[in-house]
Amino acid sequence: MRRALRATAILLAACAFACAGLDGRPETRLPRAAIETELGRLVVEIDAGRAPVTAGNFLRYVDEGRFESASFYRTVTSSNQPKNEVKIEVIQGGIGWVESERRLPPIPHETTEATGLRHLDGVLSMARSEPGSATSEFFICVGDQPELDLGGRRNPDGQGFAAFGRVVEGMDVVRAIHALPEKDQMLDPPVPIPSIARVR
Repeated sequence: MRRALRATAILLAACAFACAGLDGRPETRLPRAAIETELGRLVVEIDAGRAPVTAGNFLRYVDEGRFESASFYRTVTSSNQPKNEVKIEVIQGGIGWVESERRLPPIPHETTEATGLRHLDGVLSMARSEPGSATSEFFICVGDQPELDLGGRRNPDGQGFAAFGRVVEGMDVVRAIHALPEKDQMLDPPVPIPSIARVR
C-alpha cells in the first residue's frame, strides 16, 4: 500500500513539474494568431495574462473580423529616419489611419513597466500618438528596441508603447517585409494581410 502511495506521489510530482513553466508556476497556454501575407505566414503569441487590456483589444479585432483588408504598410529602418535622433526598426500594420467603421474606441495605455514586457526582437506592440490613443494599428520590432519602453526617448512623452505579444513563427517574413522598397517609410506597395485568425 505504501509503495502504491509513494508511486502515486512521485507520478503527481512529475506531472506537476512537466506542467510547470521555467519559473515553476503552472504553464498556461497563451492565445496565438496567424497573420497571413503573400510573403509568408507569421504566428504571434498574445500575452493576455500580462497585458490584458492591449491583448484583449487585439483579439477582439481578430475574433470580430475587424482586420479585414489589413496590410503591412510601413517599414522603419536605420536609414529612413532623417528627422529622428532616436532610431528604431519596426514594421507596422493594421487597417490604416483612414476612417473606418471597423475601428474600435481607443484603449488605456499599458506601459512596459506595468506589464513587464519589453520591446525585444519580434515583440508585437501597439502604435499610438498620445497615451491612451491606441486602436487598431500594431507594429513588430526588428531587433531589440529599448527606446520604445517606458522611459525610452523615441516618444517625447516618455511613456513608451504597449507591448502585448511576440512572433513565435515567421521572423524571416518580418525581415523580408522590413527590407521591401519604401518611400518616406511607407511600403510601395503595401503587403496585404488576407487574414488574421486564431490558431489554437
